[in-house]
Parts: sequence; C-alpha cells; structure tokens
Amino acid sequence: MSHTLMEDLMSAIDIPEGGTLSRVLSKDGNVRLVGFGFDADEELTDHSAGVPVIIQVVSGRVSVVVEGDARDMSPESWLRLDAGVQHSVKALEPSRLLLTMLR
Repeated sequence: MSHTLMEDLMSAIDIPEGGTLSRVLSKDGNVRLVGFGFDADEELTDHSAGVPVIIQVVSGRVSVVVEGDARDMSPESWLRLDAGVQHSVKALEPSRLLLTMLR
C-alpha cells in the first residue's frame, strides 16, 4: 500500500473511564503508530523505549517528565526522545496521545 489515511484520529483513540488504553493504529518496517487514551490523573510510570519516539498530544493536557525535567504538553506541542531516554506521562485531564516509534 502506498499510503494510509486515518480520517478521524479522535474516534480511533478511546479514553477509558478511570484507566489508560493503547492501540496500534499503523505499523510497517520503519514506523509504528500507537494511540493512547488517558483518563484524568492516569499515568505511565518511568520507562524508556528501545527506539527513538515522538510523543504528540492530540487532545487534552499531560505532564511529561524526561530525565527529571517536568513539562506540560498540549495539542500545540510534541516531543522527540532518543532511544533509551527515561520518561513518564501523566494526564492532567482526559487526553489522547499519538506515539510514533521510529525503527
């Protein structure tokens, strides 16, 4: 396939009540896209990825801590992390994220 179109990203990423949900939206040999839905105050504790990643906020607001440095992110922002960089994510309100994993 020469292209992939997702016409409604918001509807592809559910926000579960009182929880966190992840869903693979697309993958090939080079890129994997994962949608995350977070209810308010839900979080992914400190972790790292084995490949470079880009975190983009689709809706809502989150706090991301990268190697001890906390930053709030909203739909106007995105973050690129090298492989192995420790980070955590906490939703400050119901939020949707798009994680792009670069192989």
